[in-house]
Amino acid sequence: MIPLYSASQIREADNFAVNSLAMPSIILMENAARSIYENVMLNLGNDIEPKTIGIICGKGNNGGDGFAAARHFLNNGFRVIVVSLGTEEELKGDALTNFRILTNSLASHKDSKIIFYQSVKDLSDLNECSLILDAMLGTGSRGELTEPYKSIVDKINELDCYKVAVDLPTGLDLEYGWGETIFNADLTITLAELKTGLFYSKGYKYSGEVIKGSIGIGEKYFEELDVTDYLIEPEDAYFGLPQKKLDDYKYSAGKVLVIAGSGLLPGASFFTANSVLKAGAGACLLAFPASIKTLAQEKLESAIVFPYEDDSKEYLCLKGYEPLKEKIQWSDVVAIGPGLGRTEETVETVLQILADFKSKTFVIDADAVFALGNNKYKEMMIKGNILTPHHKEFADMLGIDLEKLNKEQLTIGKSFAAEYGCYLVLKGAPTIIFTPEGEALINTSGNPGMAKFGTGDVLTGTIASFLAQSDNKEDALISAVYLHSLAADLLLEQKTELGITSIDIMENIPNAIKFIRDSFVQKT
Repeated sequence: MIPLYSASQIREADNFAVNSLAMPSIILMENAARSIYENVMLNLGNDIEPKTIGIICGKGNNGGDGFAAARHFLNNGFRVIVVSLGTEEELKGDALTNFRILTNSLASHKDSKIIFYQSVKDLSDLNECSLILDAMLGTGSRGELTEPYKSIVDKINELDCYKVAVDLPTGLDLEYGWGETIFNADLTITLAELKTGLFYSKGYKYSGEVIKGSIGIGEKYFEELDVTDYLIEPEDAYFGLPQKKLDDYKYSAGKVLVIAGSGLLPGASFFTANSVLKAGAGACLLAFPASIKTLAQEKLESAIVFPYEDDSKEYLCLKGYEPLKEKIQWSDVVAIGPGLGRTEETVETVLQILADFKSKTFVIDADAVFALGNNKYKEMMIKGNILTPHHKEFADMLGIDLEKLNKEQLTIGKSFAAEYGCYLVLKGAPTIIFTPEGEALINTSGNPGMAKFGTGDVLTGTIASFLAQSDNKEDALISAVYLHSLAADLLLEQKTELGITSIDIMENIPNAIKFIRDSFVQKT
């Protein structure tokens, strides 16, 4: 996994370089500027050939990086238009030094210039640019943008050009990965190390492709820091794949019981149960209301229906619980919740099941997550289990506003998983796994085509399947989450994200497993 660092850790790295390595801060800025130039040139692609570069520089060190980078573009034959948000009198330290060097350099480049910003009208020259570099605010910026930054970002976001952020997109609060107005980058060159806030919530949406730039202090310093946030890599998915034995048979290859579906919402259960077997488990039973069992029998590919008595109510009730006990005991993993419904009797039955089988591994999803609301999650033993809500389900379970969760999801997710000793798979773009140890593991695969009905149910089945085939919960979770999204990514070879469905993703899980396995077997 790739470690991610906080903004404060990166700022401390600057202090370490200056105070412990005796590196002048102007050298750090020069290293950053050269790295910015080199990475822009490496990542543009053949379809973008900038002739005129626009660079918007703030008053601090981020702006200083921009002034220094402008010089490198200038010296390599580009026309440069720099918009400075500060006058020479307002600039200080290294930023002022690089401003003056750039000003002197412009004397021999009459087609390039510096514009001192006074109003949005001063941005009009940027219409000529095929690339704009955002060097306005750095890692020290917090909270929502004020003027003139908000108006500038709004205007630049309207321009049809390639956009690059230096260190982070202006307007993004790295501590929370949040902001209302954010520079919409195609590429973010983040300096020194990768920062957590760039990879989730609004950071995930607005940072574009994220690459690491250098300030020249190497990696050893960062290797010794405490890290709790990580990006999941393909290698992690490979090492978490279930391992089959030559003498496996259907009941030794993972047994999953899916308690899901109702007359009102039957479809979710079929996605979950069918995905269990697509992901490799040897046996899957779908516990389903007896009064509508024929509906399930028509929709299942290989899983077997286990009908429970429901008094023709078409949902899970206490009367149906007694015959389920034996099957719960039989299973290695129980997936519970998709499409169960939210009747009072169903909620009561779900809570009874969780209370009675504290040593069983449950994947708790959808309506089973709902059952844990009203503080029931505090009363139930969920230690060692896996909760797989999307953001709204999790916010409702906790009794907090969705906006609060979205703004503080890393803090809230870590705290919850650590306090209750469970794994939390917070489904979204991206999906994040929170561990009982207080770590956040951010998925790096997936695409917008996954925003469809049933996708989460397929994930629930895939997770349950991998858990039933593995002795290591965390490895199985990481692999299942990554491969579920990879299955969607591989579909882009045949169709656009508009046409991807949950059935497509489910059917493509075996191909995703093969793709990962073949990729790393060939390497070794």
